[in-house]
Parts: sequence; C-alpha cells; structure tokens
Amino acid sequence: MNDLVAKAAIDRRLAGIIQPVVEGMGFELVRVRLLSGKEHTVQIMAQRPDGSIDVDECAKISTAVSAVLDVEDPIDDNYMLEVSSPGIDRPLTRLKDFDDWEGYEAKLETQDLIDGRRRFKGKLAGTEGDEVLIEISEGTIGIKFEWLTDAKLILTDELISEMLRQRKASGVVDETKFDDIETDETGSEED
Repeated sequence: MNDLVAKAAIDRRLAGIIQPVVEGMGFELVRVRLLSGKEHTVQIMAQRPDGSIDVDECAKISTAVSAVLDVEDPIDDNYMLEVSSPGIDRPLTRLKDFDDWEGYEAKLETQDLIDGRRRFKGKLAGTEGDEVLIEISEGTIGIKFEWLTDAKLILTDELISEMLRQRKASGVVDETKFDDIETDETGSEED
C-alpha cells in the first residue's frame, strides 16, 4: 500500500484492518488518517469504483468499520470515526488517480528537493510507468510516484463542472427537484 493512502505507521495499520472491509463492500479506500486533537479522529475517505459515494453508503461503511475496529482495537485512546467522500478537491493517493484526473490542475509535493523545489503546481498529464506527469511552466515533467508526500486536485471551475456533470450522469443530481430560475425582463436573475 502506498503511503499516500496511509502515511504514518498507525495509518498503515488502520488501513490494513479497514481496507478489506471497505473493498468487501464494493468500495475503494482512498485515504486513512488518525488525526490528533482534543479527541482522536479516524478519518476514512472512500468511494465506489466510479468515484461516487453517498451519505447512506458512508454510514454503512462507518457501521461495518466500527465493528471491526472494536474487535481489533488498534487505538489505545477514545476516538471518533469519520467516513466521507474524497470531495471535489480530492487527495490523489493512488497512481491510477493521476490517470483518472488527467487534464485537471493539481498540487504535488515531494519528500526531497527536485531541481531546487518540493512543490509543483500544474495540469496533470497522466502517468508513465511509475511516474506522475505534470505540466508546469517549464514543460511536462515526470515525478516518481514514490517520491510524493502529498498530492491533491485544485478547485477550479472546470473541476466543479466535471463533478456536476458526473453526478448528473449518475443520477445523483435530479434537476426536477429544483425550482426554475426566474428572470426579470432585463434578463438578470431576481433576488
């Protein structure tokens, strides 16, 4: 398992417990994190293979994972369990994510300096072998996937439009449940 899905040792241990449950339910594990604060939070991001997930499915995953974590008991302290979708400006944690989101803007960060920098922002250009391709101002470069410490999509109008198109195509958004937009004679929207 790549450490972008589960970075720290405890995250990898949790992923080893959680991943079979999530996959057994027909979902993909996108990311697992144990977050510290006033109270620990186990944060799980999951999705269907087509990239979608709804609130009821998150609840089902939460119930199933909670039961397994109660038995395995990998965390000494009390914790909250949080299951969600990866979101629109999602983390890119698996090599396939870079192909799936080719053409969209992303931020990548590496462990070590590459040509004097660790952060790269540009348009994803897919993958080539074990390298992530990204178009930056200097041209398209390849960064070994294993060198990445963080990667996520950047929220853009194009990304929002694509997510809405996907949700509409999958039937998640039912436009018949929304009111029509009314305009006045000048063509502007009314308040």
